[in-house]
Amino acid sequence: MEMKELNVDVVCNTLNQIMEYELAGVVRYTHSSLMVTGPYRLPIVGFLKEQASESLLHAQQAGELIVGLDGHPSLKIAKIEETHRHTIKDILEEALEHELHALSLYKELLSSVADASVYLEEYARGLIGQEEQHSLELKAMLKDFGSA
Repeated sequence: MEMKELNVDVVCNTLNQIMEYELAGVVRYTHSSLMVTGPYRLPIVGFLKEQASESLLHAQQAGELIVGLDGHPSLKIAKIEETHRHTIKDILEEALEHELHALSLYKELLSSVADASVYLEEYARGLIGQEEQHSLELKAMLKDFGSA
């Protein structure tokens, strides 16, 4: 297989978008964890806090890759919409929407590094797998609400 040239500018731009979006995920999941009420509060709060921690890790990983490619990590955080809807169903639906958008960013990264960097391909594939897993978990959690 012939390797193509890695477009570092495109890759760093996509990684910065990922970093900004994952940092927004930290804020979104932290906020959501504070808004959960009702009898299922504890397990859902635990799940959301876990997602916030993982989003921070993902942002840090993207930032490290940017630095490794001689890029400059962004100081921005992606826009977060406050819907003022805080039922468990709403929170889980917003989380699913967030995960699906993150999945699209990692797929965009994969397409820009395919056949140019095995390491970045493996990184993107691994994160795509994690985001797909989170989407499936959220869909399963939403089944009792008739939304999945």
